[in-house]
Amino acid sequence: MRNRAAAEDGEQRYDVVVVGGGGAGLSGALALVRARRTVLVIDSGRPRNAPAGAVHAYLGREGTPPAELLAIGRDEVARYGGTFLNGSVAAVRRLGDQGFRVVLADKRAVRARRLLVATGLVDELPEVPGLAPRWGRDVLYCPYCHGWEVQDQPIGILSTDRRGVHQALLWRQWSRDITLFLHTGPEPTAEDYGKLAARGIAVVPGRVTALETAGGRLHAVRLHAVRPEAGNPVRCRVLVVAPRFAARADFLTSVGLKPAEHRVDGRLVGTYVASDGKGATAVPGVYAAGNVTNPNDQVMAAAVAGARAAAAVNTDLIDEETRRAVSADRDRVGAGRTPAPVAGKAAHGLRRPWWAAGGGPPVGTD
Repeated sequence: MRNRAAAEDGEQRYDVVVVGGGGAGLSGALALVRARRTVLVIDSGRPRNAPAGAVHAYLGREGTPPAELLAIGRDEVARYGGTFLNGSVAAVRRLGDQGFRVVLADKRAVRARRLLVATGLVDELPEVPGLAPRWGRDVLYCPYCHGWEVQDQPIGILSTDRRGVHQALLWRQWSRDITLFLHTGPEPTAEDYGKLAARGIAVVPGRVTALETAGGRLHAVRLHAVRPEAGNPVRCRVLVVAPRFAARADFLTSVGLKPAEHRVDGRLVGTYVASDGKGATAVPGVYAAGNVTNPNDQVMAAAVAGARAAAAVNTDLIDEETRRAVSADRDRVGAGRTPAPVAGKAAHGLRRPWWAAGGGPPVGTD
């Protein structure tokens, strides 16, 4: 059902407003426009993976630059009638049973019967001089995204919490030359030291104070060493970090949806929007998909989550439309008018089906 119209105050109404135009948002929008829904995608143009040179582990699009993949997705959504608006959402207000009013940072506003939030997250990086500008190039996080491209190179792991040991053991699959820099992370347990030693992973104490480059690439890290014999600087072509994953969802607090905290051993490592397996949040009518609700989703997994949430949104809208149709039909009966003809059982108070005069229902009809 196409349901785009202007509200009394001139604000455009849509069946669904998708907030975020990354993999999850575009995939959800595509499924919804193909379900004949009116869809607006609001996108700030700041995808999480923008610093990366290519998208990997995406079947059929392996190695595609992130911007190119998004351009393809936008074209596909537009082909079926989806529309786009550049901007950031500042607040959302519920309008009773009429859905939501979505207000952008520049004060523009639109109406939506349902919201699909796919705003992703912000990677809050460790505060080490020279680290942030190298993010997505030779300062990395996910081996499934970038491991193949840096295989067999000297890789350092910057420990900032309990994830450090896990990351060191994980990245060992891609290189035999792994160094775990303890930095601000906790001291490994005796069991952890045993695992690291068994895998040939060096452990270097001391805080990393700077990154050194040569020829436009990471060359080494410099430490405030506690053991001079450990060497300083330490050769390193890739530095793996564990960012804090902050959900881009502050605008949802206006409808009572606050991002949940994700903690590891009591330490805050990120926030996310809690949702069920179909993307439904604690606020009726608001759905979430992708990194905003699951920080570990790669692009392909986020796209799948967007499509799954879109199906749930469409089903939700169908249920609402059916309830309204039933209510309208009952109102007609109450007013003395003939109800709409529907084939079915007499026990339901429905009219005589069209096939009754022919001696019985067709095969498979109840």
